Amino acid sequence: MRRLIGGAIYLLSGAVGVLAFIYPFFVPAGAVPQHGMAHSQDAPLLTAALVGLSVVALLVELQGRSLSAKTVAMLGVLVAVTSVLRFLEVAFPMPGGFSPIFAPIIIAGYVFGGRFGFLMGTFTLLASGLVTGGVGPWLPYQMFTAGWAGLSAGWLGRMSKGLKEHVAHVPQRDESRLTLRFSRLDLLILCLFGFFWGLLYGAIMNIYFWPFAVGAAEQTWTPGIGLGETLARYGAFYVVTSLAWDLARAAGNVALIVVLGRPMVKALERFRRRFHFQIQESGHSMAEAGPNA
Repeated sequence: MRRLIGGAIYLLSGAVGVLAFIYPFFVPAGAVPQHGMAHSQDAPLLTAALVGLSVVALLVELQGRSLSAKTVAMLGVLVAVTSVLRFLEVAFPMPGGFSPIFAPIIIAGYVFGGRFGFLMGTFTLLASGLVTGGVGPWLPYQMFTAGWAGLSAGWLGRMSKGLKEHVAHVPQRDESRLTLRFSRLDLLILCLFGFFWGLLYGAIMNIYFWPFAVGAAEQTWTPGIGLGETLARYGAFYVVTSLAWDLARAAGNVALIVVLGRPMVKALERFRRRFHFQIQESGHSMAEAGPNA
């Protein structure tokens, strides 16, 4: 039951995020604010709602034993370390949209699962925004988008593990050989995924301000235009204003995953196996079982 409640909370937070991005497209023409005023009133509410939902989800996960206290401690450590990486990014500006924070979010989500990845993405952008002074109406939208990157990385990790179990029938004693056989494929998948999210993060973040932007008619949104015209105008806007910037982020993600991917995945997998546990029934009692039990 607690797992279902936790899933409902994540679903609710996702729905809130999607609505926050798309609601300006449904505002009456006369009610669309100027670009400088966009989201100045709703951003604090969104931040509070997202942080509140994330904390509640974390508490539910702990009560339901989906996450152990040690795993939550690991989440805190990873958020802190990744936030420091963003501070370094501010102190030493990187080319284009390159940022060192997305590769750890993706790798952690890939190893620990979608819920862990969502929480890491959300809290990392919150903590790093506070550390670097990057607090503004854009912050909750960055938190949602980074959370979705970590969430989808968890789905990718689950699909990858399921594929291994389905395709490769290797005896238990040959597990190390199986891991080596698939390690390069895992790294390639993570690199492609990191490149994809390097572009997608920018494409999603543009939506938070694009309905309020002014400029050439063929690149801006006008109330009343159809879906096809909206997509065409946004595509033109993205190519002209953001594609080169986001390509730097995508290439940076790939470079960091190439360097950090294998050692970080191995270290996190070792931690996950060591401290993962589940509740098993034994007669009328409940017992915790795990690798070290």
